Amino acid sequence: MAVGLGPLPVLHPVPGFELGISSAGIKRPGRKDVVVMRFVEGSTVAGVFTLNAFCAAPVIISRERVAGDVRYFLTNTGNANAGTGPDGLANARKTCASLAALAGVGEAAVLPFSTGVIGEPLPVAKIESALQAALDDLSENNWAEAATGIMTTDTLPKGASRQFQHDGVTVTVTGISKGAGMIRPNMATMLGYIATDAKVSRQVLQDLLSDAANKSFNRITIDGDTSTNDCCMLVATGKANLPEVTSASGELFAKLKQAVFEVSMDVAQAIVRDGEGATKFVTVQVNGGANAQECLDVGYAVAHSPLIKTALFASDPNWGRILAAVGRAGVPDLDVSKIDVFLSEVCIASQGGRAATYTEEQGSAVMAKEEIGIRIELGRGSVSETIWTTDLSHEYVKINAEYRT
Repeated sequence: MAVGLGPLPVLHPVPGFELGISSAGIKRPGRKDVVVMRFVEGSTVAGVFTLNAFCAAPVIISRERVAGDVRYFLTNTGNANAGTGPDGLANARKTCASLAALAGVGEAAVLPFSTGVIGEPLPVAKIESALQAALDDLSENNWAEAATGIMTTDTLPKGASRQFQHDGVTVTVTGISKGAGMIRPNMATMLGYIATDAKVSRQVLQDLLSDAANKSFNRITIDGDTSTNDCCMLVATGKANLPEVTSASGELFAKLKQAVFEVSMDVAQAIVRDGEGATKFVTVQVNGGANAQECLDVGYAVAHSPLIKTALFASDPNWGRILAAVGRAGVPDLDVSKIDVFLSEVCIASQGGRAATYTEEQGSAVMAKEEIGIRIELGRGSVSETIWTTDLSHEYVKINAEYRT
């Protein structure tokens, strides 16, 4: 249904970063489901990965290799290669070795990524048969095609791009992501790839990605499920004719940080807008917390409540469900008499009960919209956090009930 999500914007090519797409027919014949990304020698690579203990084989391998001399990303859809034990690791390494042999690089220069059904053996032969076609397709202009190639239950491809000028040089940041269900990242997104032609030292790049993920990918949730396969990667090719960024300071770093944060936010929110069966895009803002964690605890208690999410789907301003979620969030010594709750700009609850000015007609008018804000003022301090989520619809149940069929 893709709430407020339209066609892809212009995705500027990143010098030194190429993408190639081909079909292995993993779930159905002809489906473009293998994506190879190649970046120039000397590029720096950073990654953030799922904290799920049952992380997929490609996550294990990519975490091991990301600090090395990486040149290629290999992504397949239709099969997560998760819950597959030692055979899954062996299969992931085999596909990496096959790509490395075709590309003339060492096996450790290839990072694997997979998304799809959990618990099924990786179809190695199918993937290997598609590698040469993906290499032949490599182009700096293939971002849009790659955004489609990494989709699973997504209804639309997701991407964003920014450019800025520094000392007369144009610097580009472009990124794509996939994800529509099993979404509560605990590091980044389902699969996300961002590249820039700035030259950045690895530690600065890693810190930049971690910070960006914490304010974007780590603030989205559709169903509260942290995937086995979540990965987000940031590559700096260094092709822009500018000095290397070696510290988190200075004008160039500030411009780069803003661009990376904006791209990360765009593609993260696009995942929520395209949430499985979503009809509403919901911003949950918690203000006045004593610390960030209690703001997040309250925000996620609201965002994950099935009762609130179904009320959102029904456009029912059942504000008592919001109060109940805030109250069970586990915030110590919570004084409900200090809490105000808003639907957009309509105060629905104050001083522990229904706001004196609130009417059901006001609440219904807000809930009828596609984009809804829930704002909670805790009155405990000065910290704020924001989370983005969706409603819970009949279609979500249908999609996930039939996912393997």
